Amino acid sequence: MSEFKALKEECYEANMQLPKLDLVVYTFGNVSAVDREKGVFAIKPSGVPYEVLKPEDIVIMDFDNNVLEGNMRPSSDTKTHAFLYKSWETIGGISHTHATYSVAWAQAQRDIPIMGTTHADHLTEDIPCSMPMSDELIQGDYEYNTGHQILDCFAEKNLDYKEVEMVLLGNHGPFTWGKTAAKAVYNSKVLEELAKMAYLSLQINPNAPRLKDALIKKHYERKHGPNSYYGQS
Repeated sequence: MSEFKALKEECYEANMQLPKLDLVVYTFGNVSAVDREKGVFAIKPSGVPYEVLKPEDIVIMDFDNNVLEGNMRPSSDTKTHAFLYKSWETIGGISHTHATYSVAWAQAQRDIPIMGTTHADHLTEDIPCSMPMSDELIQGDYEYNTGHQILDCFAEKNLDYKEVEMVLLGNHGPFTWGKTAAKAVYNSKVLEELAKMAYLSLQINPNAPRLKDALIKKHYERKHGPNSYYGQS
């Protein structure tokens, strides 16, 4: 029995949520899960349809992109996942999709503005969109440089990855992360719904305003603040 059985199953279950949540078309997406104690992460194999994916197909990698266990080639985005795990030591899972509304905002090269309380229930900032990658970086180690692109975006916008667990890459699509692979997928779905809501709002009223600060503060803090009262204790 593999010593990584539990990690593979966690990764598999998270990946299988993507089609259930209507976040992927065909094989356009991947989720990874990390084991910090062992210094490894599990990730979906490249190009394998979800309907035939099995837990034993999941590939185990180290943070230097070496395959430790698995008979299939890992996701083409593996170097991005590895880079983020090495750079942000508190995240436990990463999700990447090509979900329609999230990708539309990425292709428009626009941050998703915080327009309503649903957005403020999850974060107090606009969802950032990076600039498209430069030709020099595209022609280099593309997937590794995608990780740099994410970190550079957060540095430029002065954002904390622990507070904002999602990003859009200009002309590409969304990456999300969280303390677990399941939370990363949760954030992917939240991002897609916020992208859809913002798009529809601006279609109805192109001059719709940003949510006012008092409502941002109220909705975020009632769910995440020190005196939060959402849900059960």
